[in-house]
Amino acid sequence: MSSVVTGEAVVLELRPASFGARSISLLIDIIAQALLALAIILGVSGTLGGSLDPALSQALVLVLVIFVVLVVPVTIETLTRGKSLGRLVMGLRIVRDDGGAIRFRHAFIRGMLAVLEIYLLVGSLAFLVAVFNERSKRLGDLLAGTYSMHERVVEKPRTRAVTPPHLAGWLATADLLQLPDPLARRVAAFIGQAPRLTLMARQTLATELATEVSVYVAPLPPAGTHPEDFLNAVLAERRERDLGRLMRQRARTAKAAERLHRLPFSQ
Repeated sequence: MSSVVTGEAVVLELRPASFGARSISLLIDIIAQALLALAIILGVSGTLGGSLDPALSQALVLVLVIFVVLVVPVTIETLTRGKSLGRLVMGLRIVRDDGGAIRFRHAFIRGMLAVLEIYLLVGSLAFLVAVFNERSKRLGDLLAGTYSMHERVVEKPRTRAVTPPHLAGWLATADLLQLPDPLARRVAAFIGQAPRLTLMARQTLATELATEVSVYVAPLPPAGTHPEDFLNAVLAERRERDLGRLMRQRARTAKAAERLHRLPFSQ
């Protein structure tokens, strides 16, 4: 996984495609190109017959090769912003190093270098270059400033804090406003990771976090409350109260804007 920081200082987590995934997508593209070339040859042969002289035949073959291995891939990659048939099947996309969509310039550089490193050298140069960089870039990617990323990534469902029913009455009177944001984020991270922890580590972390959180909560929960139930209740209630405050603030802002709009000088 690699990180890209956008101009708005937002960190994007992008997953570069492995060499294996890129190889399979390339193989699919080469098969599709071969089928396209075969279809064109059969179509031209059926139209013109066998009356072509050798010089014209060689010229047509050269044009066909350039069209299939350069013009078609570059055009498709430009129009689809980094896609191809093979990448569509494998869930991949070519993007710039900053995570943005590629343009014709990037696709053209990649296409020109592909003629050398993939077709003329049978992929050997692409393999050697990809092995020695973390994003499995080939030479065309290095010069164009691009790489292949996974577009379809299965996101595991996140565990959210849920209020235990037996603590609902206590929460109605509990004061949670002083709970620091960093501590709340640590509690949220623990709740999300708790199912994957060992029993001993889970109990230890829950007890430690519950001890820290209890300093900022009054009154304390009923005696005998399990630390995880306490943490879930506090975090879930804090989330609901924050949401409620946000909705009330939006309602007040909307009412103020409406009153301002009704004033005579605003007409």
